[in-house]
Formats: sequence, structure tokens, C-alpha cells
Amino acid sequence: MKKSVILLVGWLFTMLWLGNSVMCAQDAGDYLTIVGMVKDSHNKKSLENVNVSVQGTNVGTVTNAEGKFTLRVNKKEVNRGLNITHVGYMNNHVSVEKDTLAKLTIWMVPYTNRLNEVVVYANNPRIIIEKALEKIPENYSVNRNRLTGFYRETVQKGRRYISVAEAVLDVSKTAYTDRTTYSDKLQVLKGRRLLSQKASDTLAVKVMGGPNISILIDVVKNKETLLELEELNNYEFAMDESVLIDNQMQYVINFRPRLLLPYALFYGKIYISRDHLAFTRIEMNLDIENKSKAIAAILHQKPIGLRFKPQELSFLVTYKTVGGKVYLNYIRNDIRFKCDWKRKLFSTSYVVTSEMVVTDRNENPSDNIPRNKTFTSNQIFYDKVGNYWNQDFWGNYNIIAPTESLEHAVDKLKKQSN
Repeated sequence: MKKSVILLVGWLFTMLWLGNSVMCAQDAGDYLTIVGMVKDSHNKKSLENVNVSVQGTNVGTVTNAEGKFTLRVNKKEVNRGLNITHVGYMNNHVSVEKDTLAKLTIWMVPYTNRLNEVVVYANNPRIIIEKALEKIPENYSVNRNRLTGFYRETVQKGRRYISVAEAVLDVSKTAYTDRTTYSDKLQVLKGRRLLSQKASDTLAVKVMGGPNISILIDVVKNKETLLELEELNNYEFAMDESVLIDNQMQYVINFRPRLLLPYALFYGKIYISRDHLAFTRIEMNLDIENKSKAIAAILHQKPIGLRFKPQELSFLVTYKTVGGKVYLNYIRNDIRFKCDWKRKLFSTSYVVTSEMVVTDRNENPSDNIPRNKTFTSNQIFYDKVGNYWNQDFWGNYNIIAPTESLEHAVDKLKKQSN
């Protein structure tokens, strides 16, 4: 990645954990918890990373890998219903009745009609991107925003979870007209962690990641990541088949490295709304063909004698439209690598996954995050959270629903720690 955009954090020291999330309807004070599942109406498969939000509000979440979601909603807003959006599907709106809070199944209809031949700028996808860059001040917020986000980080050794981490983040972002992150801040409001107690699961390596992805990997705002004219010169672009997102047809532009540079570049897809020329989704994979460059981008520190073999580094960044403006919605980062020690025959596979969903937003807040509460790049995530077991730990904060496999892993890790 260009310059020093990637934040390197201590993997061993940033392991957090997940408590038992209550997957049933709750009536707690002024809030109700809606539990549901989102599926494809044609093939009946569950849909991952679907946006679920309360209509007319900034409250929302995304579905997990099993298509499940939980959403805590103020009782006064339940009658607004839910908006559900996903790439390649027609928007859906559902009313919520109290007797369906714990058994809500939402069916999404795929958009099967292809967009008519792309005419505008069709012969030059680079021009579409440049036009979208010019329209950032028009399409994105010109005010400072205060985001509430739910962050989760998991580490798997082979198929077994060895660490689970969660936190609620308070993120302050300056106007998108700035397109830098120097004045953006975050603080960890609350969090918890669970770490494998097995000595063989300890691997003291430092890789990129951590809660600062909510700032640094906001690709539209952080121009140093990908979307600035100088950086675009390093890539070649090609049109792909258009898709529907949030009932808006999207240009889909493939990109891949055009030059060989001292640092690793990305390949992936850029989604731009046809009507407003706004960036709505970015999929990026690090080109790991050159292992030395890939290691330099991913790895910060490792023990002497340990061999680090990168397999994948990918990012997914999505945005959603609210009231005519486009806002950050979801970020996911996956790192796959293998490690082995010299003189050992077999290597071990690891997967580090981190994701952050914006669950609420306050436009142009009167206050900012105090300097003494700001989470900085030299701080350790592990120190900001603690071992705390309480099924009502999150209160009225919205979270990403855990998968069954993750809940099972948490139970096993809890038994180790007792």
C-alpha cells in the first residue's frame, strides 16, 4: 500500500473476545431487540453482509456469515419498519410486528435485468472514476460526523478460533472535502476479549489491522489508500457487468496493477452509482505475487527463525445513501498466512478477520473526542478492554450477530480460561 497507510498492530496484544450474545427477542426498557435472517428468494441461501437499518434513522447493522442479524430498536421507532439492501438485489422494506421479533425471515429478490449498454464514458472507465472524484464534495458529507461503530476481530489457527475480540468504537470524521485522515479520531468506548490459554497458540507476530481500519481504510476519504489521481496512474481499468445496489444501478470497474513498483499494489473492483457518480463499494486484494513486497505490506514484526508466508490480504468497504448523502457503512479486512519454524516440516495456517459496521451516526456534533481519550497508533488494543462476562454487556449498542461457530468457539475458550 502507498506510503504508510497500513497501521501495524501487535497481533498477540490485540486479541479481544466475544461474550454470549443474546439471540432472542428482548424487551428491555425503551428498547426492543429484533432478531432475523436474510435469504435469497430464489435459491433460499442465506446472505452475508446485508445492510439492515431502521427506516428514517441512522441505526443499523449487517448480517453475519449465516445471514443472521440482531438490531436493538427504540420502541418509538419500531413502527418505522426495516430497510434491507444488498448488492445485486432489489431493496426490501418490512414492517415489524411484536410477535415476529424473534422469528423474522426476510427474502431478497435478485435483480436479474441487465443494465442497457453503458454509454456514458463507456470506452474509458478511468474517466468515470475521475468524474466520481470530482463529485465527492457533492455526494458526501461536508460536515464533521460522529460515528458509533461495532468492531470485531477474530484469529483462527487452522479451523480453530484462538482469539475473539469486540469493541464499540466512537469515531470522529472530518468533512469528506478534506480527503485526509490526519484529524480523524477514534476512542474505544467499551470492549472485551478472550484468548486461548494454550501455549502452542501463542504466536508473537505483528500484522496490520486493528480498530483504526475504520479511519485508514475509508477509501473515499483517505485518498492515499487508492483513489487519488497520482495513484490511479499505477493501475489499468476495465468495465465489468453492472449491478444493482440500493435500487441504483452501478458501474463496476475492474482494476489491476499496470506498473511494477517498490511496494505491492492492489487489484479488485470499484462500484460507482450511475445516476450520482458516487463510490458505493470498493473490493481490494493485495497483489501477493511478489512475496517480499507482500510481507513488507502485511508483517511488521516476527520472532527470529519464524517463516511468514502471506496467502491473502483483502478489504471490503461499503457506503450507503442516507438523505441524499453517502456515508461509510462497513469495512472488512481478511489476512491469511502460514507460519513455520526452521527445521520443522509442516506450516500452520492462520486467518485474521476484522470488521467494523457503523451502527449509528451523528451529523455535525457539538463536541469532539478529547485528546486524552483518543486511540493512537502506538497504543495496544489489549490494554483498552478487559475480561468481562455479562450477557447484557453491550446494553443498547447494536452489534454484528455472532455465527454459531463463533459462539461455540467462545464457549470452548471460556472453559480454557476458567
